[in-house]
Amino acid sequence: MSCAFVAPITGNQLAFFFLVQGEQTAETVMSRLINFINGAKRSLDFAFYDIRLSDSLKNEFSAALKERAAAGVEIRICFDGDKPLKPNLAAGQDPAPPGTSLFVQSLGFPWRRIAGMKLMHHKFIIRDGESVWTGSLNLTDDSFTLMENNVVEVDSGALALGFVQDFEQLWQKENFDDTGGMGTGPVSLSFSAQPATVRVMFSPGCGLTIDKEIGQRVGSAQRRVRICSLLINSGTLIAALLDLLRKGTVKIDGIYDRTQMADVFRQWAEVPQNRWKIPALEEVIARAGLVGKNSTPYSPMARHDFMHNKILIVDNTVITGSYNFSRSAQFNAENILFIESAAAADRYSFYIDHLMEKYGASSK
Repeated sequence: MSCAFVAPITGNQLAFFFLVQGEQTAETVMSRLINFINGAKRSLDFAFYDIRLSDSLKNEFSAALKERAAAGVEIRICFDGDKPLKPNLAAGQDPAPPGTSLFVQSLGFPWRRIAGMKLMHHKFIIRDGESVWTGSLNLTDDSFTLMENNVVEVDSGALALGFVQDFEQLWQKENFDDTGGMGTGPVSLSFSAQPATVRVMFSPGCGLTIDKEIGQRVGSAQRRVRICSLLINSGTLIAALLDLLRKGTVKIDGIYDRTQMADVFRQWAEVPQNRWKIPALEEVIARAGLVGKNSTPYSPMARHDFMHNKILIVDNTVITGSYNFSRSAQFNAENILFIESAAAADRYSFYIDHLMEKYGASSK
């Protein structure tokens, strides 16, 4: 599938919401989410990898949706098709947390289970076809309180159009294969009373294009590259970071999830063509002095306290969304934003500073 782009149109507002383990309550996050939901007048479309909330949060969430539905708002929910408890990893199948299907069906609104060998990994809401909530945040208790996540809220029909097209493909096909072959041109917005432009792309249709653009942007950085990511396992990104570090012309720093990456290292060791990544990324981590968060090893039913962001800052550009910087993300259903804004880049940079300080001592 080719990667097509919607023509740019002038838009409106841009806002961010940052989460840190232990620094906000689940109720605070739910309040922000319900505030977004309450603005709907015509439609709410949800596309989420994981939606599982404890009873009290579920009751708040369900009540907000029912109130909007009673006001005439059409509500639809797409979610990742539950994978088997023992997925076929050799065939490329990824695991998915059990329970989302039952939770979504219990809400009582139209839903689609989205199939595919990899993951329907989105975390977005489209409101009235004009506003979008997106980022790295799943709708779970652990995501609200134990993980580092970021949310991007955009009021722009132009940017929302890409999400609308992607959602409709998922809804109609009930499978994400051959979807996501769209994106937007630069959409003019504002953040902190300053101009900004935002583009969005989707995978799997634009997966190879996304990976290539990330590598090119990092390779052409002039001032700074800051990473705040659960995973760093795209060969393209690792090579670009290592080349830049060896040149010594641009400052690179940031934070990643050490525990989850340790599992990736073990996987790489078992695949001959991936083994080069181990010393390469180890050199990136050492040269850049990347901070590692020590999280709980992954299992479906374990405590999920990951450093779950997917953020790159390259000079005055913020790159973020549901898209992990990985080969798998190219083949998942994902979205990624390219936000051109000095003010936004500085705001994200302040957040990264805070995480590096919080986890720096424990990572040594």
